[in-house]
Amino acid sequence: MSAASGEGRGSDAWSAANYAQNARFVSDLGAPVLALLDPRPGEDILDLGCGDGVLSLRLVEAGARVVGVDASVDMVAAARARGIDARLADGHALEFERAFDGVFSNAALHWMTRPDAVIAGVARALRPGGRFVAEFGGAGNVAAIRTAIISVLLHDHGIETTLDDIWYFPTEGEHRARLEAGGFEVEEIALIPRPTPVSAGIEAWLATLAAPALGLLPAARRAAAAARIGALLAPALRDREGNWRADYVRLRFRARLR
Repeated sequence: MSAASGEGRGSDAWSAANYAQNARFVSDLGAPVLALLDPRPGEDILDLGCGDGVLSLRLVEAGARVVGVDASVDMVAAARARGIDARLADGHALEFERAFDGVFSNAALHWMTRPDAVIAGVARALRPGGRFVAEFGGAGNVAAIRTAIISVLLHDHGIETTLDDIWYFPTEGEHRARLEAGGFEVEEIALIPRPTPVSAGIEAWLATLAAPALGLLPAARRAAAAARIGALLAPALRDREGNWRADYVRLRFRARLR
């Protein structure tokens, strides 16, 4: 999903149409984290980083009352077109107070680079005993892709960056400690290696899901940079038939507010 953060990308930078075309696999692979949430009829659920509302709709179909938040105007509009109560919001500054039985997030928390602020906002939004269930990029996520981006930015364009101001990819231990410090009991948490087919190709992936990194370059240079990054990645991530797999590692957790 897109960032509910207001950082990294401008709030209008996400295109719901491009996301649906190039990154639909993100929501298609959301079933395990939905199952971990186990939404029940009549519950109030916040979908943090709801994107275009595809998974929010699954929560509604399970009988929950759902509010979705996202930082992208275009994504919020797409979610509303699906009938979701979607609202423009910064995930670092949630304004809800004891409003939800559960907070759900899929593929969004890694865009929120101030995780302690996110966790504090989730804790305020939950009722006592409420659960926080999420999946997002963890330590090692897109490691090859990230290395190739950093290399091209530095050696071809003179831009030195670690991309830490764009992505938050924590270890299991790091995020567990943050959740516990924020008032949660962690019921389960695990890093899950998940090499993921990218049918649109790596350059489309970069244009859609690494746009903040490419955005460090002038617009006229981005396509050439993406092609160069793809050439570096091909030996590792493209098979002999030309199929690409992104080197995903997901961090999935379920925690309960004390």
